[in-house]
Parts: sequence; structure tokens; C-alpha cells
Amino acid sequence: MYQIKRWYLMLTGKSVWHVNQDIGKCFAKGEVRGYYNNMTEKVMKIPELLDGDELPKLNLEGGKFTYFPVAIFQYGFGCYDLYLQTKDKCYDCKFMQCVEWTLVQQDDEGRWNNFSHYCPDTPYGAMAQGEGASLLVRAYIHTHDQQYLDAAKKAIDFMLLPLEEGGTTKYEGDDAFLMEYTFKGVVMNGFIFAWWGLYDYVLATGDKGKYKEALERTQNTLINILPQFENSHWSMYSFDGLIASPFYHNLHVAQMQAMYQLTGESIFDEYAKRWARQQKNPFCKGLAFVKKSIQKILE
Repeated sequence: MYQIKRWYLMLTGKSVWHVNQDIGKCFAKGEVRGYYNNMTEKVMKIPELLDGDELPKLNLEGGKFTYFPVAIFQYGFGCYDLYLQTKDKCYDCKFMQCVEWTLVQQDDEGRWNNFSHYCPDTPYGAMAQGEGASLLVRAYIHTHDQQYLDAAKKAIDFMLLPLEEGGTTKYEGDDAFLMEYTFKGVVMNGFIFAWWGLYDYVLATGDKGKYKEALERTQNTLINILPQFENSHWSMYSFDGLIASPFYHNLHVAQMQAMYQLTGESIFDEYAKRWARQQKNPFCKGLAFVKKSIQKILE
């Protein structure tokens, strides 16, 4: 029943963790400012967290709760964007609270234990590493405190380690896949969130060496595999044959829009426009919803 309720809320757009995440409102190409997806609704949906020291918790089966790094990173992005928009100190304070939690929870190898509640044997992933790095880079830009940039470097270094060495990147020939889950197929939204962390680190440091090379290599890989994330009427969630839910399809559109603005690569604009048309087509949307619902039931 727990999973059915969770999936129902996500598929119908009523989940607090799956709110609208359109293209970010405060980012600019060539500088680290706001985040590339709009995470502000994650803050506005639970405004009571702005008062006090509590951070978002993930509701688990059986009435248990846990701190989920990705949720806290994204909540931090939302707070930072709201601060940039309003200059309200309450958002600045909450952003820095998320940053401090991120710093404390990072282990000596630069990792965050993101999936221990779901897959305790493989708790690390590129998406968490990239988003954690993005949050820390913004803290560095905001405060000029070197410890945040140093921690972001540790996060990126672990992210780029090969799977065979316990890291979160799969290397095959000229390709490098940023793996949200190290034991599953490539997930598109997770790949892009991870890539943005690397992008932010390169932008903040001006690196022209191995990190810039990794950025270009992973961008080329993403472009090469984009056709594997679409079918005739909708976008795909992952290489595992899973179609995207309406939430993730909308997210894919926003990510393609942001990638086009950041890179100037026309292929991202083409996918953004095609998937946006499908998003507005009742037949495409209805068929995708039915397929996704069947997949969730079979799971």
C-alpha cells in the first residue's frame, strides 16, 4: 500500500517531492548563480521548515523517516533561488543550513550515502555527488569560504571514479556515463544533474585540465545517447526500458532547455521542443500515463 500511494501521488502530480521543476529562473550562462531547474516549489510546499533547524525528511514505509541527501540538496537550491529573487535573509539562512548539513554528512572520500534506505549495498550515485557539488560551489561563491570548494572537489573526484574502483562513472571507449544508480541502466535526469555539478566546478575553478576534459567527454556521451531516451510519443526514464512519468517527462523538457542555454548545442533545443509538443498532446500524454501505470503495477 505504501508504494501504491507513493506512485499514485507521483503520477498525479500531488507528491511534495515531485512538484513542478521547470527551467531555473536565476541562472546565467558562464557564471554560477541560481540552479538550472526551478526547485523553489520544494520550499514553498513545506514553508514550515523555514522556521527552526529542521530539514526535509523522506517518509519511509512503516512511518519511519530518514534524511535523504538529494532532497536536502534540492531544497537548498530552492532556498538559494528564492534568496536571489527576494533577498530575504530567511532563505539565505536555510540555504546555509542545508550547506552545513551537506558538509558534515560528506565522508572522507567525498561521498554522500544517498540510497542506504533503498539499496544499502550500493548507496552512492553520480546524481547525489553532482548535486552536492553544485550546492557547495554555490556556497563558495556566496561566502568565498574555500572549504566549500574543497569539499566540492572531493565530491567530483569520487563521482568520476570508475565503477570498478567503487566510483559512479561507467567508462566505455570514448564514452563516460554518469550513473545515478551504479547497479542499473543510465537514468537521463540523474546523468544531467550529475553533469551540472561537474559544470559548476569547472566554471568556479576555471579548470582547463582533467575536469574540463571530463565535462566535454560526458557532454558528448549524453548527446550520443539521447536517441535512446525517446520513443515515438514520449521520453524514456532510463536505459532499462522504463517510460518517463508525466513528472519526469516535464523535467526532461526543462533539462533540455537548460542544457541548450548552457552549451548552445542545437540537439538539446530539438529534443526540448519535440518533448514539449508531446507534453501538450492529450493522446501522447494519455498513452504514456497508461504505460507508466502498468509498469508501476508490474513492479
